Amino acid sequence: MFPAEKLLEKVAGAPADVLDKTIGISRGIADAFHTRKHLQIAKDYWHTLGPGLTTGAADDDPSGIATYSQTGSQYGFQLLWLAGFTFPLMAIIQEMCARIGLVTGRGLAANIRQYYPKWVLYICTALLFFANTLNIGADLGAMAKGVQLIFPHLGFMALVFGFALFSLALQIFTTYEKYAKYLKWLALILISYIFATLAIKNLNWNQIFTNAILPSLVFSKDQLILVTAVLGTTISPYLFFWQTSQEVEEQILGGKTTIKLRQEDTSSKEVKNMRLDIWSGMFLSNLVMFFIITACGATLFSHGITNITSSEQAATALRPFAGNQSYLLFALGIIGTGLLAVPVLAGSASYALSESFGWKYGLYRKLKEANAFYGVIIISTSIGLAINYLGLDPIKTLIYSAVLNGLISPVILILIVMISSNTKIMGRWVNNKIISGLGWLITAMMTVAGVATIISNFIY
Repeated sequence: MFPAEKLLEKVAGAPADVLDKTIGISRGIADAFHTRKHLQIAKDYWHTLGPGLTTGAADDDPSGIATYSQTGSQYGFQLLWLAGFTFPLMAIIQEMCARIGLVTGRGLAANIRQYYPKWVLYICTALLFFANTLNIGADLGAMAKGVQLIFPHLGFMALVFGFALFSLALQIFTTYEKYAKYLKWLALILISYIFATLAIKNLNWNQIFTNAILPSLVFSKDQLILVTAVLGTTISPYLFFWQTSQEVEEQILGGKTTIKLRQEDTSSKEVKNMRLDIWSGMFLSNLVMFFIITACGATLFSHGITNITSSEQAATALRPFAGNQSYLLFALGIIGTGLLAVPVLAGSASYALSESFGWKYGLYRKLKEANAFYGVIIISTSIGLAINYLGLDPIKTLIYSAVLNGLISPVILILIVMISSNTKIMGRWVNNKIISGLGWLITAMMTVAGVATIISNFIY
């Protein structure tokens, strides 16, 4: 009972209508208070989210969509367990990257350059640039095809050029504060995949959850390649570099005018907020993976459609079985995630190259202050644009760029674990023994997956 009600009960002779009205008012005030409190909690949570959310969302780019669609169409629900399995793995690695950025005030490449042989860094950076540029080209093409699903009369190359130009303009001519907000809100487009799946009728949730919990694997060449592609598109090198550099950008945006931060400047609150941001972003990323595999497994696989050649074909194939609503939501997801991923791919490659060679870098800088940094973004995006003139098979470009990420990840993962486990570099924010152990386990797993893929291509 509310206090106002207790008070009125003690007032002798209070009229019944007055009592009823006052009780109603007191309850209304209490409801409003609780609603406001919940809204404030949600608002505070939203403000806490940042680089972790956008990094997790960028992970579900058209390359990821194609990989997950292929997984569901070829094997149904069999590999659904990968969504839950990879979630803590990618969150642990991304948290290491974020802590490195928070504590050192430098990006990942800058830290590797300072503490390890430069030839290691140059190899990693070259591979990253190659993989990211391939991915950019595939993503630009996928976005153009996604628009054509809704507006078929628009020209493919005109759309590719338009998306490339829009991406470049966004990175070069907007302030980092506005740019970060754009990426953050754009991350919500991922929810469209959840709605697209839930719109499918007669989903067998018992079978879905059983496969999501119990691992199942067939050691065939095709499945090994696909599993490596899934691992490569979830635990991706470009996410490592982007996450670390974005933490530095956020610190500068928050008022720290120098990137040369010190270990003692990193507070427990900052680390706590970073951890919430990271795990929220990675959870959203893997939740979307779960629903895309579910959608394609429930529709395409069950109807014998196992050869998906692109993410937009997956959307088209869903239409007869899932309806127009799922089809449109899937198409919108391709466009939205591409708009989010292309700047992240180009930006992470530019951070890595700029830090490797000691150039001025950062999205907080203007074009004239960081010519080389923005030049790499322009070159990478332009090459990606040109790739679409070559007529490459989109699914092969997407899948094998994900596989390439899976093959080069172990090299960079070794360096990430070594840096974040180094007390001289990280101070009190160094990895504990459990986190270090998990980091090495993840590195070993990515190495085994990559080697198995290479061997399978020669043996079979």
